[in-house]
Amino acid sequence: GKKRLCALAEWAFGGGEGYCAACAGPCPDCPARLNRPQTIEGAQVWDLAQRLGGQMRVIPGAVIGWDMGAALALGVALGISLPAIAELLPALEAVMVRRVNAQIAANRD
Repeated sequence: GKKRLCALAEWAFGGGEGYCAACAGPCPDCPARLNRPQTIEGAQVWDLAQRLGGQMRVIPGAVIGWDMGAALALGVALGISLPAIAELLPALEAVMVRRVNAQIAANRD
């Protein structure tokens, strides 16, 4: 559900790749493994979220969200259920905005 995907988004958008850089290989405690989607719809929406890096709405010094029109169009093109997108993507967007803006602020300091 949303809890698992939001935890995965917290990890991924909060620098999760840096966390894994210290590992020799897949570890049993990896947040990416522990929080991976358990449904096809969840996996599809997570894949969609990862494809939206170039579809961000920004203002100087901050990200305000994804271009949801583009996100929906891409989701439809990929054959993802619109109700699944509508239910899950806004929660992932909120996490992404918070984590990316925190990284932007940290880099300014």
